[in-house]
Amino acid sequence: MAVTPPVCDFGAEAPDFSLPDPDGRIHHLNDIKGKNGTLVMFICNHCPYVQAVIDRILRDAQDMAKAGIGVVAISSNDVAEHPQDGPEQMREEARKHGFTFPYLYDESQSVAKAYGAECTPDFFGYNADGKLQYRGRLDASGRQPGPPDARRELFEAMLMIAETGQGPQDQVPSMGCSIKWKRQ
Repeated sequence: MAVTPPVCDFGAEAPDFSLPDPDGRIHHLNDIKGKNGTLVMFICNHCPYVQAVIDRILRDAQDMAKAGIGVVAISSNDVAEHPQDGPEQMREEARKHGFTFPYLYDESQSVAKAYGAECTPDFFGYNADGKLQYRGRLDASGRQPGPPDARRELFEAMLMIAETGQGPQDQVPSMGCSIKWKRQ
């Protein structure tokens, strides 16, 4: 079922985290922060919305890194119900696509909850001071890739944040598969 997260809560502080990558190395928010901003994205391996845009995510992440923006991807799905999103599969997904950013595993789901993440993909764009300035979509894509010339909304917003510290006031929320929460 498709989920659309709420609009940007401008100025919200980036929650800190300490999460492992699939090889067990621990990463903290401070390790990822870029001098001009930080993008925290919640993705997973099996989501058709993520798979439809993974090449665009990689393109934009590489371009953001050149602009001094740190990028990280986090998978928070319940792997008991969705084993294809587990650490071994994350390692393979990152290798297959050539991720240039850390891909971290949120086994407890506490980081997704702290951020208020609701779907995959869900993008959180922070300025250099760690204040939220973007909570929107990558581009006009959905379960299928948008047109090749689709406006790069996330990338443009992150460049604006890097240059001015402020994100665009008008943002279209992301849409994707719900995060697969553990049963309580």
